[in-house]
Amino acid sequence: MEIYRLGISEIRDLLDKKEASVKDVVNAVYKRIDSVEDKIKAFVTLTKDKAIEMADAAQKMITSAGAGGCPPLLGIPIAIKDNMCTRGIRTTCSSKILYNFVPPYESTVTSRFIEQGYILIGKTNLDEFAMGSSTENSAFFTTKNPWDLKRIPGGSSGGSAAAVAADECIAALGSDTGGSIRQPAALCGVVGLKPTYGRVSRYGLVAFASSLDQIGPITKNIKDSAILMNIIFGHDPLDSTSAPLPVPDFTKVLGQEIKGLRLGVPKEYFIEGMDKEVEASVRDAIKKLESLGAVAVDVSLPHTEYAVATYYILATSEASSNLARYDGVKYGFRAEGKDLMDMYMNTRAQGFGAEVKRRIMLGTYALSSGYYEAYYKKAQQARTLIKRDFEEAFNTVDVIVTPTSPTAAFKLGEKTEDPLQMYLSDIFTISVNLAGVPGISIPCGFTLNNLPIGLQIIGKHFDEETILKVAYAYEQATEWHMRMPSL
Repeated sequence: MEIYRLGISEIRDLLDKKEASVKDVVNAVYKRIDSVEDKIKAFVTLTKDKAIEMADAAQKMITSAGAGGCPPLLGIPIAIKDNMCTRGIRTTCSSKILYNFVPPYESTVTSRFIEQGYILIGKTNLDEFAMGSSTENSAFFTTKNPWDLKRIPGGSSGGSAAAVAADECIAALGSDTGGSIRQPAALCGVVGLKPTYGRVSRYGLVAFASSLDQIGPITKNIKDSAILMNIIFGHDPLDSTSAPLPVPDFTKVLGQEIKGLRLGVPKEYFIEGMDKEVEASVRDAIKKLESLGAVAVDVSLPHTEYAVATYYILATSEASSNLARYDGVKYGFRAEGKDLMDMYMNTRAQGFGAEVKRRIMLGTYALSSGYYEAYYKKAQQARTLIKRDFEEAFNTVDVIVTPTSPTAAFKLGEKTEDPLQMYLSDIFTISVNLAGVPGISIPCGFTLNNLPIGLQIIGKHFDEETILKVAYAYEQATEWHMRMPSL
């Protein structure tokens, strides 16, 4: 098998046994990129020179460490979503307004990767400022789904998910505000995990909605996800929302039996209008988990119907506040103007894309005098009710299982003229962010058109171990994760 098709632990084994050098691995990945990137367009920036430099340093560390003494990510090529700061390497958020922005500092998650000796392959494309469900809102280009180049890869972490699915990297990081890791992972047939809010430091993540954003792994299998979580999880004094909790070794729960675990199946997530093939695959996945000893239990999350409206008030309100800093003065794109106010207005009008402008206007309206009580405050109250729904459900079940997305990947351009239909693509993922609980998407089937379908497993606050245990049991009992797109 080609090196670029392997996972983290398999490449770690090759490197430790001296059966391949770090340069062999890096060259294999870039050879793959050279052959498929013009079709996929997953990367905003490729960092080949930097990767070769990092590979030389990693090889020296492997040579001096000896057998078994290497960190898990030493010499492993990983892609980073282009909304995480990388010192000295451009970070654009796929926006014209940050086209030439080069951060003077490193995000916490990439700093932890650097300590491990990882190889930065490149920065991946996204919906501008992570606002979107299809990666069609990038200011630069649209990423394509490796399973069907006429379809979207999901969003906003579409570049990261497509790069992993197309074997253009060994693993990637994404960010998830309303489903932006899980939905593209489902549509591209890979594994995507959104951790509990506060589990991963947001320092150096360019903010979209600060009470919702979380960084997480996008990988080829569950074990790789656990390996990355071991590294990026943990308290960070640079992020005031970072939880001061110990980090378990997540790989140790893999392989534990799930007999007797109670799986909550919420009726609100099997709705009229969802794709029949998606529903059938998810119900089959639940039956498979039952055959492994888990017990399916009907549960209700009654405020789910308010999740999309609640999210698009709160997320846009926070975006309106967070994006006020892009004024053409301190950094980023600047347009000309006859005076200061004219320069502000021209910069923001020319620098932001249509979807970002739409969300800024929605959020500014919701926060404006006379409307704050009616919209923002009401949405916060609804958020509390949604969070309570999960807490009550978790009094009787260990995890909740749902579809990740109501449909498989849709065609490019199919929903760009109808923002509401686009927003509904995240209907099954948004509540997880509002409640702050962890969720993972794993492959659970394919449509007749050979498009991947995702199963979402949702856990209690700070209980990533249980969702990993369930996900791994399902993965090992099926072969969906082993299918690869033909490019």
